[in-house]
Amino acid sequence: MNFHHLFAKRPVDELKTRDKDNTAESELFFHRVLVLLLFIFLSLSAVAGRLVFLQVLNHERFTTLADSNRVRLQPLTPTRGFIFDRNGVLLADNLASYHLEIVREQVKDLNKTLEELRQRIALSDADIERFHKLARRSPPYNGIPLRFQLTDEEIASLAIDLYRFPGVDIKADLTRRYPLGSRAVHAIGYVGRIDEGELRKLDPGQYSGSTHIGKTGVERSYEDVLHGRTGWQQVETNAEGRPLRVLSRTPPTPGQNIYLSIDIRLQAVAEKALEGYNGAIVAIDPRNGEVLALASQPVYDPNPFVNGIDFASYRQLNTSKDRPLLNRALRGVYPPGSTVKPLMALAGLDYSVVNRYSGIFCPGFYRLPGVDHRFRDWKRGGHGSVDMDRAIAQSCDVYFYDLALNLGIDRIHDFLDRFSMGRPTGIDLPGEKGGLLPSQDWKRRVHRFGWFAGDTLSVGIGQGYFLATPLQLAHAAAVLSQRGVDFQPRVLHATEDPSTRTKTPAAPRALPPIAVKNPRFWDPVINGMIHVVEGGTAHRIGIGAKYRIAGKTGTAQVFTLGQTEKYNAKRLARHLQDHALFIAFAPVEDPRIAVAVIAEHGGGGSSTAAPLARKVMDAWLLDKYDDDSQSTGNTPDQDAAPHGE
Repeated sequence: MNFHHLFAKRPVDELKTRDKDNTAESELFFHRVLVLLLFIFLSLSAVAGRLVFLQVLNHERFTTLADSNRVRLQPLTPTRGFIFDRNGVLLADNLASYHLEIVREQVKDLNKTLEELRQRIALSDADIERFHKLARRSPPYNGIPLRFQLTDEEIASLAIDLYRFPGVDIKADLTRRYPLGSRAVHAIGYVGRIDEGELRKLDPGQYSGSTHIGKTGVERSYEDVLHGRTGWQQVETNAEGRPLRVLSRTPPTPGQNIYLSIDIRLQAVAEKALEGYNGAIVAIDPRNGEVLALASQPVYDPNPFVNGIDFASYRQLNTSKDRPLLNRALRGVYPPGSTVKPLMALAGLDYSVVNRYSGIFCPGFYRLPGVDHRFRDWKRGGHGSVDMDRAIAQSCDVYFYDLALNLGIDRIHDFLDRFSMGRPTGIDLPGEKGGLLPSQDWKRRVHRFGWFAGDTLSVGIGQGYFLATPLQLAHAAAVLSQRGVDFQPRVLHATEDPSTRTKTPAAPRALPPIAVKNPRFWDPVINGMIHVVEGGTAHRIGIGAKYRIAGKTGTAQVFTLGQTEKYNAKRLARHLQDHALFIAFAPVEDPRIAVAVIAEHGGGGSSTAAPLARKVMDAWLLDKYDDDSQSTGNTPDQDAAPHGE
């Protein structure tokens, strides 16, 4: 059998099969390459599209984002302006110091970092609490201060290993300082850390980087002047956020310096005079309204408040029965007592209720028609026959009881309102109270019952519901001295550009003059005030005076005596004794100073308050600033009976 033909065909078939297999593999390979190329094309297209999106369509946005990672915009805090007295004595400046700061977004474990820092430097619980409080209201890229006023030893200890604490840095800054401590603190005030409520109200552009703001006094009322304007700089940083170089810089504008109208020497005299009493002394230049001294006793040191006073110290100040934080000159309200009698006399003349010669007999008490109750005079035996001049000089209560009754509360209210009684004077300091000038409407609104004739009598001698501040009394004395010419009290004397040292004086703030029907009405009132010092209730302070003084004593009762009781200061606890008051201006011919004094529980105005005013006037008018230069006779006035003037 011939198998040759079978074997002869096999190679051909195998070749055909192999050709088919190769073709299939080629087609498969081609398809795979095609898919791969398509995938590569699509991938490249996606990359190209993304590049177009990033580089073309959103170029500006992503360039900004990239720069923000590389470039930081940092605020430059302006230097706070200095505060001087009227003669250039420094009252507030800035002291170079260092504080520890943390940028939270650069810290991996904040709690661990705080704990490690606490092992290296003194960090109190209050420091940690304040840091967390500030952190909650600040973005994570802002530096938050942790500890202020680092010592040289603490700086050295931290600087060695600072590289181990990313986001932690030592920053140089300026801390507010009050070199005279408590002197004039109630006028100057102090700065403190910006709190959450203030942060919501402040312009973030102007207070970025600022940590302090004026809290009280001039520091607060002239915050806009003292603060200055914030600057900015662009800083290039590395990956860790550390600054490499400054790219651009807009310098801050420093705050202006302020010169106060206060003379710090006179302020020292006033504060020293008040030692031993809680109270206030306010001295004003009646020719322009400038406050020459604004003393409130007791005082406190403002320096601990700058970077946060500790809780124990603040609690001690805040809960003290003497209330040293209270500015008694502006916020202390007291019955003005007999210091308002010159104003009452002027009202009687203006409304034609009395004339300068109108007289009355004073038996030592006053009775309303049909009423048995006796309204007592401060002098138990009475003053006998008195006219206006003698009634002011001897402070006869009976005369002014009768005058008040004839005027009526409505006319009393309207007239005293002209002298800013019952409302703030508008001084350029924060927190001034307006006191209380009562009226029929006020009593119905507040006490829900009507006005009585006895209420009018009490107001007529500055008692009852009537309340005034020492500043209001000093302002009234200043207006009296100028016969109605009125200026708004102020403590700003001038501002100064720190760069050019150019001063800009503050213009007096003239108010509408207080007009009376006849300009001659001022004369008997002022003459009566002159006779208070020359033979009247305050005659002791006129002894040896080298200038003429017009004044008025006053006593504000702390409690009311019964009809048959007799006031005896020696048997009373100090806190039950009367407040002593005195207002004055001098020299009479050309007044250059008006003064109001309140000495809480000081007894009679003639024995306590008047000598304090004389010390202040002597210092200003005679340039007497040494302790031994003043001899005013601080012994009680023999003519001034207890519970009297």
